Formats: sequence, structure tokens, C-alpha cells
Amino acid sequence: MNKKDAFLEIMNFRHACKIFDDTKKISDDDINYILEVARKSPSSFGMEGWKFLVITNEELKAKLKPFCWNQVQITTCSHLVIVLGAIDSLKVENGVVRSQLSRREMPQENLDAFVELYASHLSDTLSSDEKIYQWSARQTYIAAANMMSAAAFIGIDSCPIEGFEKEDVQKILKLDTTAYRVAMILSFGYRINEQPKQLRSNFESIVEFIK
Repeated sequence: MNKKDAFLEIMNFRHACKIFDDTKKISDDDINYILEVARKSPSSFGMEGWKFLVITNEELKAKLKPFCWNQVQITTCSHLVIVLGAIDSLKVENGVVRSQLSRREMPQENLDAFVELYASHLSDTLSSDEKIYQWSARQTYIAAANMMSAAAFIGIDSCPIEGFEKEDVQKILKLDTTAYRVAMILSFGYRINEQPKQLRSNFESIVEFIK
């Protein structure tokens, strides 16, 4: 099988698994692989404005479930990953921005100019915590997609979850919402039911080539 077909096989395997086999657990090595793929994911300006809370505690998952629309994925999955979008660390005055940008060796004047570019280019985005969160939350979806693909690559199922009461989930997790807010939830485990038929729009209806 060539690489193109192999990757499409991964996409065919991956589906939004609605219920997991709660007797099967993901190994530490495999979940760390999935999280390493998240860490390697691209982000705007290389800011990595995210954090991943990995939950295996069954009592905590049960406590979260009512605020996640009682979806069974929450308690049947092996690992529940709460994906957070950063806020405070993306503000120029925090100092993290300069630290992140300085990882690429450059003369001081270039670094100063890069920080100024960041601040000016994102002046509206950085004008409120809510706007910063909306910006960082969108980027977490890149990491989330990569995590689900990586999981499928090694035969692990997943389900992305947006159906949750954000404020309640944040309270249960005792989050400092000036630093991070919940962007989405990912559940990982092993399917217990047969995968349903994959339904997708045809190629021609969603792709237009402009020449």
C-alpha cells in the first residue's frame, strides 16, 4: 500500500466513536505518542497557546458527565483530554511571547521588531480576554485533529466533543480562567460497536479549483 492510500485508510478508520469499551485501556506509551503529536502541532506565531488536561480518574469523569450533556463517551473512554485555549500567556506584557519568539536565535533588534509585529498585527485580537480565547481556541482544533489522526494511525478510536457547559466544566476542573479556558474535549479509547458507514459529501460539491 502506498503512503497516500495508507493515510486514507487512517481517515476511513477514524470516526466519532460514541461509546467505548470501558474494559480496555490505552497504554502510557500510546497516549504519550498522541500527546506528543499535539505538542508538535503548528500554532500561530509559534505561541503554542494551549494545554491538555488528561483525565483517567473515573470519579472525575463521572462528575463531568452531566455537564457534557450526559454523553457516554465521557465515562466509557480510556482517556479524556480537556483541550484548553490559553489567554494570559498570549499577552505581550506577560513576557511569554518574547520568550517564545526568542527561541529562534536572532539579533536583539530583530526580536524587538518581531514582538512589535506580533503586538500590532494582533492589536484587536489582544484587546480582550474573550477575543484572545477565541483566537487560541481555533488553533487548538489543529492539534485536536492531529491527535485524532495519530490515534487512528495506531488503532485507537476518538471522539471530539463540543457539547458541554463550559463554565460548569471549568468550575469542576478549578481552572484559572484568566489563564486558560476549555476549548473542546477529546475522548480516546477502543470501540465496542461496529463502525457506522462513513457519510461525506462528494468531492466535487466541496472542492473548487480556481485557476
